[in-house]
Amino acid sequence: MRGGGTVTDVTATSESDREVETEPIGTPVTPTLMPRQTRRTRLSAAWVGVMAGALVLVLILVFILQNTRSVKVSFLTFAGSMSLGIALLLATIAGLLLAGGIASLRIGQLRHRLVKQTKASRQGAVVNGSLAGDRFSTRQ
Repeated sequence: MRGGGTVTDVTATSESDREVETEPIGTPVTPTLMPRQTRRTRLSAAWVGVMAGALVLVLILVFILQNTRSVKVSFLTFAGSMSLGIALLLATIAGLLLAGGIASLRIGQLRHRLVKQTKASRQGAVVNGSLAGDRFSTRQ
């Protein structure tokens, strides 16, 4: 028709013509497995530590190779000359050993205090007639 309107042929689709997209009743649904996240292990932490250590060693090597100028070094009664990079490396190692020694003494002090407190708490529990954490004590 040319006049003012258009004729369209619309056919209604019946429900039987449509595809049903739902699963039939009674069929088991298999859950989608989520990928498990792996936890960190001691070995992976050691690997990261070794790689970080290797990177530090490479940086130290570059530092030593770039600072080859000879300098005079004296310590107490000892005197001599060595490369600047080696002298600074030795000074750094001495500082790390000093700090590590002081930290070790502090860790030992804290460990001793913890053992002392643990013994005191066990003795207090024995005086009361039961062991610490004993839920099935005969005394009431």
